[in-house]
Amino acid sequence: MGSQEVIKIEEDFVLIRFQNDGNEVFRAEREIEQGLIQFHFGIKGNAKFIFNQGNYALDLKEEKSLLLYNPQKQLPLNLELAPNSWVISLIISIKKFHALFSTEADYITFLSDDNKDKKYYNEGNISPSMAIVLSQLFHYNLHPSIKNLYYKGKGYELLSLYFNRTEDPNAEQCPFLIDESNVMKIRKAKDIVIANMAEPPGLQELSDQVGINLKKLKMGFKQIYGDTVYGFLFDYKMEYARKLLDSGSYNVNEVGLKIGYSTGSHFITAFKKKFATTPKKYLLEKKS
Repeated sequence: MGSQEVIKIEEDFVLIRFQNDGNEVFRAEREIEQGLIQFHFGIKGNAKFIFNQGNYALDLKEEKSLLLYNPQKQLPLNLELAPNSWVISLIISIKKFHALFSTEADYITFLSDDNKDKKYYNEGNISPSMAIVLSQLFHYNLHPSIKNLYYKGKGYELLSLYFNRTEDPNAEQCPFLIDESNVMKIRKAKDIVIANMAEPPGLQELSDQVGINLKKLKMGFKQIYGDTVYGFLFDYKMEYARKLLDSGSYNVNEVGLKIGYSTGSHFITAFKKKFATTPKKYLLEKKS
């Protein structure tokens, strides 16, 4: 099921959390006034921004960012969020944004005199330090009374990290992620367990493979991906199984074997735990 949460940080500065944990594409539309800058961050899954009545589209993939600005015309937000996808967007006025960086406009290309009246588009990678802040925005668990203050601080932190010039962003928000290299190792660990989901390595073997100690791996993985290594892998395997079932190319037992379940009954139990229905009932519901 898809949802969007709009958090007004300040006048002319809004943060939006888009979350689609359902099985269908989630669509969201929002008018964006002229003179506003849009920052979009793909946390997981895939998203697509549609323009000109569907004649033009920009993809936003996992761990990628988009910066959009057009002072000549409105750029309404028309988002298609794929199943199991999360996106965070920051919308800020050029006036407020320029006030933040006015003394630094010489190094932010976007703010240079040559660009300030032109449309601007930039796709980039989400740095490890940005990934931590984005994860914190999705896994907020503090008292509701300080929610707005928390988001305000994180919103500005995200902007500062987006334009960070240094080679080492020094992601110190989490004591277990002392530097960028540790975050890259944890991302590598995620890729390894996905690539070997039928027979994933043990935690100690995984930490040895990526060159990070076990404690940092476990705490850092939870910090970035919001779950334990095997909790994350379980969700990934179930989503992958659902897609294999949707393809119609495999029966229930074949899907279970592909993702590492030696018996059909074990796979059925796991699938039911995730989706509250059996694979067979899921397929029947799809056909009805």
